Amino acid sequence: MSASAEAAWGITHLRHVALACSAFDECLDYYAGPWGLRRMGDSDGQTAILRGTGAEHHVLELHRADRNGIDHIGLGLADDRSVDEAAAGLAGRGVNLLSEPAELDRPGAGYGFRIADPEGRVVELVARTQAVAALPDDATPAKIAHVVLNTADIEALCDWWCDVLGFRVSDWSERQMVFLRCNADHHSIAFNRAEWASLNHVAYEVPSLDAYMTSLGRLARAGYAVGWGPGRHGPGNNAFGYFVDPAGTVPEVTAEVQQVDEVTWVPRTWPRTPELSDRWGTAGPPSPEMRQHMAGSPE
Repeated sequence: MSASAEAAWGITHLRHVALACSAFDECLDYYAGPWGLRRMGDSDGQTAILRGTGAEHHVLELHRADRNGIDHIGLGLADDRSVDEAAAGLAGRGVNLLSEPAELDRPGAGYGFRIADPEGRVVELVARTQAVAALPDDATPAKIAHVVLNTADIEALCDWWCDVLGFRVSDWSERQMVFLRCNADHHSIAFNRAEWASLNHVAYEVPSLDAYMTSLGRLARAGYAVGWGPGRHGPGNNAFGYFVDPAGTVPEVTAEVQQVDEVTWVPRTWPRTPELSDRWGTAGPPSPEMRQHMAGSPE
């Protein structure tokens, strides 16, 4: 994709993630309880919508399912024209549109369409979602910070998300992980080299380091010990604390994600050493159990 084409309809941000969930009721209680998200309306027993304190209508959807996975990833576009230009441009490049641009009859509404990436993940590109009333900043997640995806072909998937969707490489962690951005946040999407395509984890950003520690404490008092953390990553420079939800998927509490200056930023390759994986030196490596949960189930 040329720079001019990307600029015409560029993706603005990561809106939400929708998860197929094998322990729907337990996960709804978890995310709307100690995790700190707010329910949007009543669950119909099949789908639940949860928001953070930020401007997005919602940041998480839970869909009742027999197995865990990604239902779709929601990405933001600026306006209706951008949606139409994106659909035309992607179709012109041979990308199959799973749906045509249209008014969306779903929570948050908006105007958008869906495609699939080369490994079959559904990506929703949408503009003009419904506004929500402001909530006070506290230890509740404000937004989805990033989604990390496992892939068996990291180079090909990185090229597609950059060339077709306009993401930019911020950093590599050797050749094991790559971190992609669509705005000033160091990464909104990242890929981890693995045996199969699956969800690795979803990171939720809170507004400060104090809110981050408060979140860890709230979860600990509810009986959910941090599985990996507290620590501070090298790539992205963000504080991290990883958990395992009742379905066995991995959410992360994070704060202070590094901001990128597009003019001056130069991607780096980070060695996978303890002092760079966790710059605080407090977390140690993830346990075999945590690595197993991050591996996910093949999708």
